[in-house]
Amino acid sequence: MGDIVVLVKPSLNPDMTRSKPDGTVDLDAIPLKLDDIDANALEAAKELKNTLGGKIIALLLLPWGPVQKRTRELKMVTQEALARGADEAYIVSDEKLLPGDPIITATVLSNAIKKYAPNASLVLVAEASIDQTTGQIAGRVAAKLGLPFISYARKITINGDKIVAERDVEDHIEVMEASLPAVVSVTQEINEPRPPTLLQIRRAGKKPQKTLSAADVEPIPERKKEPVEYKILTVSRKQIIIEGDTLEEIAEKLIEALEKEGVL
Repeated sequence: MGDIVVLVKPSLNPDMTRSKPDGTVDLDAIPLKLDDIDANALEAAKELKNTLGGKIIALLLLPWGPVQKRTRELKMVTQEALARGADEAYIVSDEKLLPGDPIITATVLSNAIKKYAPNASLVLVAEASIDQTTGQIAGRVAAKLGLPFISYARKITINGDKIVAERDVEDHIEVMEASLPAVVSVTQEINEPRPPTLLQIRRAGKKPQKTLSAADVEPIPERKKEPVEYKILTVSRKQIIIEGDTLEEIAEKLIEALEKEGVL
């Protein structure tokens, strides 16, 4: 029927967060990694490829700079996406697009899909990224492409020219159907991503890759906001010990301490 596009984000690794002496996040010192839920999206694409046919296209946009410093990390993320099943990759990398912004990111990605993957039957996106967790990109891309959108899918099946998805809605499961082409965001519950084999890793280096600049994905909207700073949230304990001979006495002292701290 058509290709499957998987939006892959090179995310800041939250397990390697670094801070400066003033408490702000040292963004340049945090390495990039393939976003965790993107691995689920790539696994889902592999499962659907036999039904939909076509290729699996990984589409990446570098959201953190500087570009020159991130080149090696971006290449490693791209190689992992290819090793996990993508047949080819398009990488958008340009200082003009940094830092990542939901509006600009969604516009650039949708422009790239229109230009480089016009025959896509399905666009798979992670429900959210592990570094910023806005959860906006999938819906914004669907709106810009004018395609049906299903969010938080935990199971996907193809029925003719339609896609059927089970999605998490807090305390129950909802089943939705949409005509293809469509955009679907997936959760981690959709599958268990299999680690790439050594052969898949070796073959990844031979798969087609194309790096795009801002000029290749125009028009780009004007940036409406600039991040001021990112700060590490620190928690300090008061280390107050409350003692008493009875539970009533301890409770009274606890209430007094909470009132003193302005909690009550």
